[in-house]
Amino acid sequence: MAPMMITDIEDYFTKGCGRCERSAGPDCSTRQWSQGLDGLRRICTGAGLVEMVKWGHPCYMHQGRNIVIFGAFRGDFRLTFFNAALMKDREGVLEKQGANTQHADMIRFVDSADVTRMEGVIRSYLTEAMGYAEAGIKPPRDTSELELQDELVDALDSDPELAEAFWSLTPGRQKSYVIHLSSTKTPATRMARIEKFRPKIIAGKGAMER
Repeated sequence: MAPMMITDIEDYFTKGCGRCERSAGPDCSTRQWSQGLDGLRRICTGAGLVEMVKWGHPCYMHQGRNIVIFGAFRGDFRLTFFNAALMKDREGVLEKQGANTQHADMIRFVDSADVTRMEGVIRSYLTEAMGYAEAGIKPPRDTSELELQDELVDALDSDPELAEAFWSLTPGRQKSYVIHLSSTKTPATRMARIEKFRPKIIAGKGAMER
């Protein structure tokens, strides 16, 4: 049976995201980092963020806007900020997801105990991001860059593997996905189409390639 992304928040902490064959098994990365993930969840909900499931991962919102999302991998777990171009990163803790990622947007953890050690920094960064949401401030668009749909931006922010693969595509292949998404009418349809395109993007193909 093919993997199926989880839609219930509690499932993430007991079964994983559901995106790969390791989900719900003893090798699922969420089990390795369970203490750290629980700590991030406590901090995010304690800050007053609304907890949701998006792209199979816990996503935390404020004023109707995505603030952070987190996920677990074999070698680390990460707290990723949306609209990262706004973040001041006064403590210098944000890293880029990959060499081709545009902005440093994540805090990477390789020890669950680091969540407790960095709790004050995490809380201050969440407060900063929530302030931008309350003020309706968004990063300025660079008109020289390809204008991505909001759903695609969010998907790339939430999925490091997808982001690295997408930004490694040729400009023409990147544009092919933007064009295909522009023909959809609703956010839900765009999100479904992005999930359908994911294997092709990972494989380095354009939207029309087989």
